Amino acid sequence: MKLKYIFIALLTIGLLSNCKSKKRAVSKSKKEQVVKKENSNKVITKVKKSPNTPITNSTIKYINTYKNTAMESMRKYKIPASITLAQGILESSSGNSQLTRKSNNHFGIKCHKGWKGKRVYHDDDKKDDCFRVYKDPATSFKDHSLFLTGRTRYAKLFKLKKGDYVKWAKGLSEAGYATDRRYPAKLIALIEKYDLHKYDTEVLGKPYKKVSRKNDDNHIVIKGDTLYSISKKYGLTVDELKNLNGLESNEISIGQKLILK
Repeated sequence: MKLKYIFIALLTIGLLSNCKSKKRAVSKSKKEQVVKKENSNKVITKVKKSPNTPITNSTIKYINTYKNTAMESMRKYKIPASITLAQGILESSSGNSQLTRKSNNHFGIKCHKGWKGKRVYHDDDKKDDCFRVYKDPATSFKDHSLFLTGRTRYAKLFKLKKGDYVKWAKGLSEAGYATDRRYPAKLIALIEKYDLHKYDTEVLGKPYKKVSRKNDDNHIVIKGDTLYSISKKYGLTVDELKNLNGLESNEISIGQKLILK
């Protein structure tokens, strides 16, 4: 009889153990299902590609994109296409500057008095300078032309020989277009490096002659040169020129090579 009760007790213990293990298994299985469900509902954020914009990725591409716009501007407003392109390249970093990306402003034109269009604020000569916002680059190019033709300080530039980009570059600086002393030299260097003046000749119907470019890093002294004349030519001060070349006096000799950068 005792054996019978012992057997029943053992059987009961076994059944209880099985139930607990099943509950644990079921519990584990439910947890796994919850985890799997959470994983299946995980939100995957897709990065939406921005539409193609006219902002270019290189100077060559910039020129190819806007050369026709610059030539059309030359036909209508008499501003050399080479100057327009060089200014656009310089002012907008070939279309890649933050200001240009935000506002389609390729020439860094500020709001000025009377501007009623959209505006954006960007640190320049002072913090949070106000710049014009354009709906597209073509509007920016047109406004650039209107900006130059509509101000009396640039009037004498339109009396220059057509296509004279060197005098245009210097004239812009003299009229106060930019504060950078080397602005004319930078424009001329861009024009001659990328042969931008060929678009001037195309508009004027003249044969194109490739410019024989000088080494922008050096200057070979010729008869009549002085440190002052050389410094003016390259947008440097006499002291800068002397420091670059380790000169202790203003004396230079014909054939001497001077470092400019």
